[in-house]
Amino acid sequence: MKLSGWGRYPVADCTVTAPRTPDALAEARKNGPLIARGNGRAYGDSAMNEDNTVSMRHFNRLIAFDHTTGQLTAEAGVLLGDVIAAFLPRGWFPAVTPGTKFVTLGGMAAADVHGKNHHVDGGFGNTIDWLGIMGPDGTVTRCSREENAELFDWTIGGMGLTGVILRMAIRLRRVETGWILQHAQPTPNLAAAMEAFEAAPDAPYSVAWIDCLATGANLGRSIVMLGEHAPLDRLPNRYRQIPFGPPPGRTRSVPFPLPGFALNRWTVGAFNATYYRAGTRNAGTSYVPWDTYFYPLDGILGWNRIYGRRGFLQFQCVLPDDTARAGLEALLTATAEAGQGSFLAVLKKMGPEGGRFSFPMPGYTLALDFPVSDKVLTLMTQLDRITLDHGGRFYLAKDARLSRDMFHATDPRAGAFAAMRRETGADTGFASMQSERLGL
Repeated sequence: MKLSGWGRYPVADCTVTAPRTPDALAEARKNGPLIARGNGRAYGDSAMNEDNTVSMRHFNRLIAFDHTTGQLTAEAGVLLGDVIAAFLPRGWFPAVTPGTKFVTLGGMAAADVHGKNHHVDGGFGNTIDWLGIMGPDGTVTRCSREENAELFDWTIGGMGLTGVILRMAIRLRRVETGWILQHAQPTPNLAAAMEAFEAAPDAPYSVAWIDCLATGANLGRSIVMLGEHAPLDRLPNRYRQIPFGPPPGRTRSVPFPLPGFALNRWTVGAFNATYYRAGTRNAGTSYVPWDTYFYPLDGILGWNRIYGRRGFLQFQCVLPDDTARAGLEALLTATAEAGQGSFLAVLKKMGPEGGRFSFPMPGYTLALDFPVSDKVLTLMTQLDRITLDHGGRFYLAKDARLSRDMFHATDPRAGAFAAMRRETGADTGFASMQSERLGL
């Protein structure tokens, strides 16, 4: 069947199986190196293997929950949204969440996903107590920070290339309500946005939308949004009747890919200007439902179709603190000069590194979405070089086209990761189109 990531680029004919038991999964190994696939929300080709892609969606049971500690034991194919639906009404919420709830727990661990709280709580790996991993010989190994720790550390952020994650134990966060107390602050340029982040190091959640087509004195103008889980005693009376928030709003959908000309410098520029003005008018403190705050795009099913039939690419890098300001300015200037605007430009503050191959480092991460075109591919090569020049690296869960040389130049850990795979035999058991492209 034809497969792609969420970016709908690249597309490949892949042989896909969907085993229902560990024994059936072990049988799939006999067809050659495989890659596990969750809900297909990695943007590129990291969950695609033309000869042996294994869907994990049948491994979708919630196994156990400790109401005292918040520890949840579940299979890897469980969707994050199902975890929220089951446990938020009981007063528990994911301690780390990416920008969509339509991801599997296994995929979250494989990418060591991060959220708006990485600067405080780190990545998803920090919430994992143990993993059950099927290795290249079919043996299932339990690993944690104390038991088989090296396998555990390489698996967090290892993109499914150390083995197939079957189940795990994670810790949820106790919350009194499902509302987020948000403070929105418009900032006139990148320097002001970074100052807002630095002035709020203890804010539980922080994120900024950036107008990536603004230039000159307005370069990097943003809406910085700080947030925290609202305690029950601070909720307005009208919200106390629904302390865990209203149910997710009615979803809309994009039924077909939009024409390629729909997104261009002028339409994106108009959207960005309008969004910034609206953010300025709505600045200040407000109570926001959890679904709106964490997953604004989940309310639009198939939003990836807005980029047209060729799909879209996301550029996401992280830059270390000491070069972040100069690097971000260079990235935004190149984007604005190319006229290839992104209306989903997001900036976040990052904390310490996680697993041995995890994406984050202390600094700032910038994510930009672009419809696929020859001009965009040229721009992204330029953005790659800027990232390299400023000591940054790239997020594999969002990558669909990075070159092997650039990846290894920006992430010296890649060689050690590839060597570990050879030494353990993981290279003979697990492979993706991305791992082959990047030489892992």
